[in-house]
Amino acid sequence: MSVTAKIHIDHDRLTLAPTLQRLDDVDIRAITHGNTAPGATVFPFLIEYNDREQLEQALADDQTVEAYDLIDWTDHTGIYYIEFTPETKLISTVVTDVNGFLVHTEAVRSGWLVHLLLPDRNALNEIWEYATENDISLDIIEIYGNSGTGDEVSYGLTEEQRIALKTVYEGGYFNEPRDISLNEAAAEIGLSSTAMSGRLRRGMRNLISATLFDDET
Repeated sequence: MSVTAKIHIDHDRLTLAPTLQRLDDVDIRAITHGNTAPGATVFPFLIEYNDREQLEQALADDQTVEAYDLIDWTDHTGIYYIEFTPETKLISTVVTDVNGFLVHTEAVRSGWLVHLLLPDRNALNEIWEYATENDISLDIIEIYGNSGTGDEVSYGLTEEQRIALKTVYEGGYFNEPRDISLNEAAAEIGLSSTAMSGRLRRGMRNLISATLFDDET
Protein backbone atom coordinates (compact mmCIF):
# COMPACT_ATOMS: atom_id res chain seq x y z
CA MET A 1 0.00 0.00 0.00
CA SER A 2 1.38 3.42 -0.96
CA VAL A 3 1.88 6.03 1.72
CA THR A 4 1.98 9.81 1.86
CA ALA A 5 4.42 11.20 4.40
CA LYS A 6 5.19 14.67 5.66
CA ILE A 7 8.71 15.06 7.05
CA HIS A 8 11.01 17.86 8.16
CA ILE A 9 14.75 17.56 7.46
CA ASP A 10 17.64 19.71 8.62
CA HIS A 11 21.40 19.70 8.04
CA ASP A 12 24.04 22.36 7.34
CA ARG A 13 24.85 20.74 3.96
CA LEU A 14 21.28 20.33 2.76
CA THR A 15 20.12 22.21 -0.31
CA LEU A 16 20.43 26.01 0.22
CA ALA A 17 20.89 25.63 3.98
CA PRO A 18 23.49 28.47 4.17
CA THR A 19 21.13 30.82 2.31
CA LEU A 20 18.25 29.94 4.64
CA GLN A 21 20.47 30.59 7.66
CA ARG A 22 21.70 33.90 6.25
CA LEU A 23 18.49 35.54 5.02
CA ASP A 24 15.56 36.29 7.29
CA ASP A 25 12.07 36.00 5.80
CA VAL A 26 13.23 34.33 2.59
CA ASP A 27 10.58 31.99 1.15
CA ILE A 28 11.91 29.13 -1.01
CA ARG A 29 9.89 26.38 -2.65
CA ALA A 30 11.01 23.69 -5.04
CA ILE A 31 9.06 23.67 -8.29
CA THR A 32 7.67 20.21 -9.06
CA HIS A 33 9.14 18.96 -12.30
CA GLY A 34 9.84 15.75 -14.19
CA ASN A 35 13.61 15.62 -13.73
CA THR A 36 13.94 12.80 -11.21
CA ALA A 37 16.82 11.02 -12.92
CA PRO A 38 19.37 9.55 -10.48
CA GLY A 39 22.29 11.91 -10.01
CA ALA A 40 20.41 15.03 -11.09
CA THR A 41 21.87 18.15 -9.46
CA VAL A 42 19.97 20.98 -11.21
CA PHE A 43 16.52 21.93 -9.94
CA PRO A 44 14.05 24.85 -10.35
CA PHE A 45 13.07 26.95 -7.32
CA LEU A 46 10.60 29.74 -6.65
CA ILE A 47 12.21 32.25 -4.29
CA GLU A 48 10.49 35.23 -2.68
CA TYR A 49 12.68 37.92 -1.13
CA ASN A 50 12.55 41.71 -1.01
CA ASP A 51 16.14 42.32 -2.16
CA ARG A 52 17.26 40.55 -5.33
CA GLU A 53 20.86 41.72 -5.05
CA GLN A 54 21.18 40.49 -1.46
CA LEU A 55 19.55 37.18 -2.41
CA GLU A 56 21.90 36.54 -5.30
CA GLN A 57 24.91 37.43 -3.17
CA ALA A 58 23.74 34.81 -0.67
CA LEU A 59 23.39 32.26 -3.49
CA ALA A 60 26.87 33.11 -4.77
CA ASP A 61 28.32 32.56 -1.30
CA ASP A 62 26.26 29.44 -0.59
CA GLN A 63 28.57 26.39 -0.31
CA THR A 64 25.83 24.09 -1.62
CA VAL A 65 25.38 26.09 -4.84
CA GLU A 66 27.59 25.37 -7.84
CA ALA A 67 25.77 27.83 -10.13
CA TYR A 68 22.40 29.51 -10.53
CA ASP A 69 20.46 30.89 -13.48
CA LEU A 70 17.66 33.45 -13.10
CA ILE A 71 14.70 32.63 -15.38
CA ASP A 72 12.29 35.35 -14.28
CA TRP A 73 12.00 38.06 -11.62
CA THR A 74 8.68 39.79 -10.87
CA ASP A 75 7.52 41.61 -7.74
CA HIS A 76 10.23 40.33 -5.40
CA THR A 77 9.78 36.78 -6.69
CA GLY A 78 12.29 34.92 -8.81
CA ILE A 79 12.38 31.58 -10.61
CA TYR A 80 15.89 30.12 -10.53
CA TYR A 81 17.50 27.01 -11.89
CA ILE A 82 20.11 26.05 -9.31
CA GLU A 83 22.93 23.54 -9.74
CA PHE A 84 24.26 22.06 -6.53
CA THR A 85 27.78 21.03 -5.57
CA PRO A 86 28.69 17.32 -5.32
CA GLU A 87 28.98 17.66 -1.54
CA THR A 88 25.38 18.87 -1.15
CA LYS A 89 23.07 16.41 0.58
CA LEU A 90 20.02 15.92 -1.66
CA ILE A 91 16.98 14.14 -0.25
CA SER A 92 15.69 13.81 -3.83
CA THR A 93 18.40 11.24 -4.53
CA VAL A 94 17.16 8.65 -2.06
CA VAL A 95 13.49 9.45 -2.82
CA THR A 96 14.13 8.62 -6.48
CA ASP A 97 16.04 5.48 -5.50
CA VAL A 98 12.98 4.13 -3.62
CA ASN A 99 10.62 5.05 -6.50
CA GLY A 100 9.07 7.88 -4.53
CA PHE A 101 7.93 11.34 -5.59
CA LEU A 102 8.45 14.78 -4.06
CA VAL A 103 4.93 16.22 -4.00
CA HIS A 104 5.84 19.50 -2.30
CA THR A 105 9.05 20.93 -0.84
CA GLU A 106 9.35 24.25 0.98
CA ALA A 107 11.86 25.85 3.32
CA VAL A 108 10.92 25.97 7.00
CA ARG A 109 13.45 27.68 9.25
CA SER A 110 16.90 26.37 8.21
CA GLY A 111 15.53 23.07 6.90
CA TRP A 112 12.90 21.68 4.54
CA LEU A 113 9.32 20.53 4.95
CA VAL A 114 8.81 17.74 2.43
CA HIS A 115 5.63 15.96 1.33
CA LEU A 116 6.42 12.54 -0.12
CA LEU A 117 4.42 9.98 -2.09
CA LEU A 118 6.05 6.59 -1.54
CA PRO A 119 5.26 3.05 -2.74
CA ASP A 120 5.21 1.61 0.81
CA ARG A 121 6.49 2.04 4.37
CA ASN A 122 9.73 0.23 3.52
CA ALA A 123 10.57 3.15 1.23
CA LEU A 124 10.14 5.54 4.16
CA ASN A 125 12.40 3.31 6.26
CA GLU A 126 15.11 3.55 3.58
CA ILE A 127 14.83 7.34 3.58
CA TRP A 128 15.11 7.28 7.38
CA GLU A 129 18.24 5.11 7.15
CA TYR A 130 19.76 7.45 4.55
CA ALA A 131 19.14 10.41 6.86
CA THR A 132 20.68 8.57 9.82
CA GLU A 133 23.76 7.55 7.84
CA ASN A 134 24.27 11.16 6.67
CA ASP A 135 23.58 12.79 10.06
CA ILE A 136 20.47 14.50 8.66
CA SER A 137 17.87 15.41 11.28
CA LEU A 138 14.57 13.88 10.10
CA ASP A 139 11.26 14.33 11.92
CA ILE A 140 8.22 12.43 10.68
CA ILE A 141 5.22 14.73 11.08
CA GLU A 142 2.48 12.63 9.50
CA ILE A 143 2.11 9.35 7.62
CA TYR A 144 -1.02 8.41 5.71
CA GLY A 145 -1.74 5.02 4.21
CA ASN A 146 -3.38 5.39 0.80
CA SER A 147 -6.03 2.71 0.37
CA GLY A 148 -9.49 2.33 -1.06
CA THR A 149 -10.99 2.16 2.42
CA GLY A 150 -9.81 5.59 3.48
CA ASP A 151 -6.65 7.15 4.82
CA GLU A 152 -5.08 5.92 8.04
CA VAL A 153 -2.95 8.49 9.80
CA SER A 154 -0.14 7.37 12.10
CA TYR A 155 0.72 10.86 13.41
CA GLY A 156 4.43 10.68 12.73
CA LEU A 157 4.98 7.33 14.48
CA THR A 158 7.20 4.64 13.06
CA GLU A 159 5.84 1.10 13.30
CA GLU A 160 8.30 0.34 16.12
CA GLN A 161 7.20 3.41 18.10
CA ARG A 162 3.53 2.52 17.59
CA ILE A 163 4.11 -1.00 18.94
CA ALA A 164 6.00 0.33 21.96
CA LEU A 165 3.31 2.89 22.83
CA LYS A 166 0.53 0.36 22.32
CA THR A 167 2.33 -2.16 24.55
CA VAL A 168 2.73 0.21 27.50
CA TYR A 169 -0.76 1.64 27.11
CA GLU A 170 -2.48 -1.75 27.02
CA GLY A 171 -0.28 -2.98 29.87
CA GLY A 172 -1.36 -0.13 32.12
CA TYR A 173 1.95 1.75 32.20
CA PHE A 174 0.07 5.07 32.23
CA ASN A 175 -2.28 4.05 35.03
CA GLU A 176 -1.85 5.46 38.54
CA PRO A 177 -0.43 3.37 40.09
CA ARG A 178 1.21 1.61 37.15
CA ASP A 179 0.11 -1.94 36.34
CA ILE A 180 3.32 -2.72 34.44
CA SER A 181 6.91 -1.54 34.79
CA LEU A 182 9.09 -0.25 31.97
CA ASN A 183 11.26 -3.37 32.26
CA GLU A 184 8.23 -5.65 31.97
CA ALA A 185 6.88 -3.78 28.96
CA ALA A 186 10.29 -3.86 27.29
CA ALA A 187 10.58 -7.61 27.86
CA GLU A 188 7.25 -8.17 26.11
CA ILE A 189 8.68 -6.93 22.81
CA GLY A 190 12.26 -8.07 23.36
CA LEU A 191 13.91 -4.75 24.14
CA SER A 192 16.15 -3.50 26.91
CA SER A 193 14.64 -0.92 29.24
CA THR A 194 16.99 1.71 27.81
CA ALA A 195 15.93 0.98 24.23
CA MET A 196 12.27 0.93 25.25
CA SER A 197 12.60 4.27 27.05
CA GLY A 198 14.20 5.88 24.00
CA ARG A 199 11.55 4.47 21.66
CA LEU A 200 8.74 5.74 23.89
CA ARG A 201 10.34 9.16 24.23
CA ARG A 202 10.78 9.57 20.45
CA GLY A 203 7.30 8.22 19.81
CA MET A 204 5.64 10.60 22.25
CA ARG A 205 7.67 13.49 20.82
CA ASN A 206 6.45 12.71 17.29
CA LEU A 207 2.88 12.20 18.50
CA ILE A 208 2.84 15.54 20.32
CA SER A 209 4.46 17.32 17.37
CA ALA A 210 1.87 15.93 14.94
CA THR A 211 -1.20 16.62 17.07
CA LEU A 212 -0.54 19.73 19.16
CA PHE A 213 1.61 21.90 16.90
CA ASP A 214 1.39 23.15 13.33
CA ASP A 215 4.08 22.84 10.63
CA GLU A 216 5.82 26.05 11.65
CA THR A 217 6.36 24.96 15.25
